[in-house]
Amino acid sequence: LVSCVKWNKTLFLYIGEIHCFQFIQDCLVAEGISQISFEVTIYHQRKKTDKEMGFYAYVIVKKKPYMNCKWCDLSLFIIIIIKYKKGLVSYMSRYEKLLEVRKLHKYYSKDVVSTKALNGISFDVLKGEYLGIMGASGSGKTTLLNCIATVIKPTSGQILLSGVDISSFDGTKLSEYRGNKIGYLFQDFALLDNLTGKENILLPLSIHNVAMVTAEKKLNEIASFLGITDVLSKLPSQMSGGQKQRVAAARCLISDPDIILADEPTGALDTKAARLLMEKLSEINQKEKHTILMVTHDPNAASFCSRILFIQDGVIFHELRRNIFEETREDFYSRILQVMAQLGGGSANVL
Repeated sequence: LVSCVKWNKTLFLYIGEIHCFQFIQDCLVAEGISQISFEVTIYHQRKKTDKEMGFYAYVIVKKKPYMNCKWCDLSLFIIIIIKYKKGLVSYMSRYEKLLEVRKLHKYYSKDVVSTKALNGISFDVLKGEYLGIMGASGSGKTTLLNCIATVIKPTSGQILLSGVDISSFDGTKLSEYRGNKIGYLFQDFALLDNLTGKENILLPLSIHNVAMVTAEKKLNEIASFLGITDVLSKLPSQMSGGQKQRVAAARCLISDPDIILADEPTGALDTKAARLLMEKLSEINQKEKHTILMVTHDPNAASFCSRILFIQDGVIFHELRRNIFEETREDFYSRILQVMAQLGGGSANVL
């Protein structure tokens, strides 16, 4: 795969149905470039010989990143070829579906009254994505997260992690899933009061019998990154709210999970501590490529996400994607507020 950021060769992709614009954005971010403006025009033609469909996307660069590139000077665009062959699709790892939620229902019954918390919701979480889930209280956000975390069982539907249905897990497989495949970040920290910060963070590794040398190395790296080295010897009662949440985040990350589930992570924090935590989570997503699924009421916290699903009455009401090139986080925040206002006006007012 030729690096598209050099603009000097044709980029060939044997790839399936992806959003070309989003793909190019992700390639640029991966190369550390985030201030390039471009437009995409796509056309296609059929080849009768091998029944392939060739899609050609002309990416017109508004600002040349490499002024000394002769190819770029001559053409000012990249050609991306996306081929379909006999209906078979091969996805790049960047567009792998890490988590798939399919027609998920969850009903709560009391006496003869049944309440629908989730009403057939379906969506995908891509590998390396930072996805936010928003909605009013009672919309099903936390229920959804708890179903994914196997805290509760859905009434019907499927949840697949890397293509495997988690409802089939029991015993050792379920323990492996909870301990190593997912990391859960709680709103109320969920730290054990009689353990120090260090002991709380190392607890998941201790349960799974990870060697102390390996555990200590991971601990030092994560504690340094999150800025909590000075509180490792303290009990939770001796920490501030922000410190507790960062210790909880370290515990969540220590087992290197496939996906981080964050339930209102800023809900118990002040503005400064909340911003610091969100910046760290964003850095974890962008630099370490951790996949994050975050439930939040806070539009400011949600503005750090790359995509947001809005839930109403147990179904998806609206979806927002951030344009990382044309849109600042402040602009994305404003769009989030607009959708939140529509959430109060009913599903007929989808933007």
